[in-house]
Amino acid sequence: MDYQNRAGSKFGGGGVASQSATNADRRERLRKLALETIDLDKDPYFFKNHVGSFECRLCLTVHQNDGSYLAHTQGRKHQTNLARRAAREQKEGKGNDTAIPGLLAGVQPKRNVVKIGRPGYRITKIRDPGTRQNGLLFQFQYPEITPGTVPKYRLMSTYEQHVEEPDSKYQYFVVAGEPYETVCVKLQAREVDRREGKLWSWFDEDSKEYWVQILFKTDRDERYSAVPGLAPGQK
Repeated sequence: MDYQNRAGSKFGGGGVASQSATNADRRERLRKLALETIDLDKDPYFFKNHVGSFECRLCLTVHQNDGSYLAHTQGRKHQTNLARRAAREQKEGKGNDTAIPGLLAGVQPKRNVVKIGRPGYRITKIRDPGTRQNGLLFQFQYPEITPGTVPKYRLMSTYEQHVEEPDSKYQYFVVAGEPYETVCVKLQAREVDRREGKLWSWFDEDSKEYWVQILFKTDRDERYSAVPGLAPGQK
């Protein structure tokens, strides 16, 4: 801190620093420290909003400039939230082999991927000729998918999504493959047969097509699936 050139002080003396001057100097020192350890382009929690301010997605705070944000990352609140997230992810079994400078080890960073649109798709109704089970065959086209990336799917309950009002009559089939947008298909809330050969997925590396087959359990299977000694699909 500059003690002798402050307004109101004698040359070579330097009066008592005000609280605002002390805070400004502390923020500047923290900003310089953060600049040596953090690259904002790689910070998963750094976000510039539409009005030009900077936001911390981890702490949900708003900052007027990058210096204020960098000082915030070195503060107690941000570091505490990083530690809490690391502990939670370690408890959930989410490992992390890489670390970003300035972030605590064990924190899984969010990837900022520029989306290029939705994949092409085709949905076909099918029926198993042996069990007469109804199902769906999904085909997704990912011609510009990131090399080495394989699309993944997930069946989501109506209470996990936050787009529509929860309705127990439906469930959601979600497919993701970077850099394409994640797509979702709304399905009836019927129990899916997860036995081998009934539920499967396959990605064709040559044609860049992702195939997923879903077969629903029959009414009999759903009715007796919880009966002891009677396996699902048993005749």
